[in-house]
Amino acid sequence: MDRMNQYDVSVVPCDSYEDEQVEAALRAALEPIDGLDFVQPGMTVGIKVNLVMAMKPESAATVHPSVVCAMTRLLKEKGAEVVIGDSPGGIYSATYLKAVYDVCGMRKAEKCGARLNGDFSVTEASFPEAVQAKQFPYTAWLEKTDALIDLCKLKTHGMMGLTCAVKNFFGAVPGTRKPELHYRYPRSENFADMLVDIFEYAKPRLCVCDAVVGMEGNGPTQGTPRKIGCLLASRNGHRLDAAAASLIGLHIQDVPTLRAASERGLLPKDPAQIRICGDLARFTVPDYKTVQAQSSVFFQVFGNGIAGKIIDFAVARTLTPFPKLDPAGCVGCGKCAGICPAKAISMKNGKPRIKRGECIHCFCCQEFCPKGAMRVGRHALMKMLGK
Repeated sequence: MDRMNQYDVSVVPCDSYEDEQVEAALRAALEPIDGLDFVQPGMTVGIKVNLVMAMKPESAATVHPSVVCAMTRLLKEKGAEVVIGDSPGGIYSATYLKAVYDVCGMRKAEKCGARLNGDFSVTEASFPEAVQAKQFPYTAWLEKTDALIDLCKLKTHGMMGLTCAVKNFFGAVPGTRKPELHYRYPRSENFADMLVDIFEYAKPRLCVCDAVVGMEGNGPTQGTPRKIGCLLASRNGHRLDAAAASLIGLHIQDVPTLRAASERGLLPKDPAQIRICGDLARFTVPDYKTVQAQSSVFFQVFGNGIAGKIIDFAVARTLTPFPKLDPAGCVGCGKCAGICPAKAISMKNGKPRIKRGECIHCFCCQEFCPKGAMRVGRHALMKMLGK
């Protein structure tokens, strides 16, 4: 059995974002899985980074530029051309992405020899074997590479519980088209299947997770940086996500994308079957502040009668997290109302009002609130039960 087949996920310590330490850690993480053995001289390798918003690296909302630079240097050593890109929420244009690249520190990667994506054309992807997203808008630059690498950040997420390798590829959808998919797939289990579809369509050859400093709490943009102290690497994004989830106390059933991958046979149902190189337990953070993903309780349980439907509705309302405003933190910018795909938010007296009956629980308002005033709420009963 060759070395690539011995391990599914590699985890190595990395205590800081100092350039030399990050590069050494990345080399160590890639070696057990032969992570770059597919790279040939002259190839164009695309690095899909997580640049969710124009936020400084120390916020822990985006992949740190030191990790991007280290990967760029390793690819350049092998004679590859490197292009870096993403499509965060917002207008998918040169002007908008310039600001994102600047604030997120991607100019550092440019100095290391990478090219920042300047192709903002969009194609319509066709994926007949998909479970949900058989057709979807796709940023064309990804199609123009010979291979893709997924550089993700370990963070909590209001809708999916976790954002890591698989969720990172939602950035393959142009920013202004993302609300269409939120509205098309409002149920968490369908949205998760859609994310897995996009990831399987893209087929990144390598996934690397920046877990030197993750984000806990009100993720994926307004949470709190939390030291984890490692890098993870895998040729399989689902297995990397399962390993990363375990670092912060989440299990396969806690994360809709992991559940979806497991149900499709893309991920072992027993996490013990994931072969880890390195001491994963060493980096586990037992008191990591996670958020509960949406519950998949939209199917009928108590029958088709009126009483059964009423009970099903009550159970769904009780178990499903919801966006909740912290009025003290709100500055009345209206961004939540503008980005809501269901148009369930209106501004009244300078504050957002959520029409609960129209809310699809996509948490776009929570993800893109610039002040972190929109949070993940839970029913009082669930709090009493400690859920």
